[in-house]
Amino acid sequence: MTTSANIQQSPAATAAASPAPAVQAISVSKTYGRNETRVTALRDVSVNFDAGRFTAIMGPSGSGKSTLMHCLAGLDTADSGNILVGGTDITALKDKELTALRRERIGFVFQAFNLVPTLTAEQNITLPLALAGSRTDTEWLDYVVTTLGLQDRLKHRPHELSGGQQQRVAVARALLTRPDVIFGDEPTGNLDSTVGGEVLSLLRRSSKELGQTIIMVTHDPVAASYADRVVLMSDGKLVGEVLEPTAASVLTALGKLGA
Repeated sequence: MTTSANIQQSPAATAAASPAPAVQAISVSKTYGRNETRVTALRDVSVNFDAGRFTAIMGPSGSGKSTLMHCLAGLDTADSGNILVGGTDITALKDKELTALRRERIGFVFQAFNLVPTLTAEQNITLPLALAGSRTDTEWLDYVVTTLGLQDRLKHRPHELSGGQQQRVAVARALLTRPDVIFGDEPTGNLDSTVGGEVLSLLRRSSKELGQTIIMVTHDPVAASYADRVVLMSDGKLVGEVLEPTAASVLTALGKLGA
């Protein structure tokens, strides 16, 4: 396996590399506050995320990585630029259209598991479909549940599950609607290293075996090493990437950023 430990400059040239990206940001900028409190979180960011690949976004605190993910996922709005999910420009959508797109084409796995405590694991997994008034594809549900090793936990409520099992439920919920892309915001931040590695392996399998596109924000080089690619940010800008990352190559790259 060839590893690139060097920070490769990646402005628009990287964004143009993929012919059919699952997610694409084009000249995206975002600021918060006004006058003296004005903070520029994103500065003319252009980047592609290829379908079926696992990408981690990393950078120092305040680099804009979480803001970028929130804009890509339609959880926050960009001040300028365009964001395409599966070819749809989400910056042009009205609120109801954006809500429908997030429900049908985007999955989320966050640091907090966000499970409903009064529902069983199975009910939590199928909740997005229930809210949308859609029928559950039982064959697909069985496949996802089996892949994630949750067959014996479907009738358990969250308090009866370990942290790793709860995060598996969250991953299953994200996979069930067969979204174009799954976003993870520090999805292993509350887990120990063993369980965190288990969840990251499952996300990697989701990409490799189920064809899901995974975009994960993390500060952990070990977590990032499960990805196919690491996108590096600093001061609201893309500054490079690490291909086929290892924990060591990611640490080297972050060291060059002063992270």
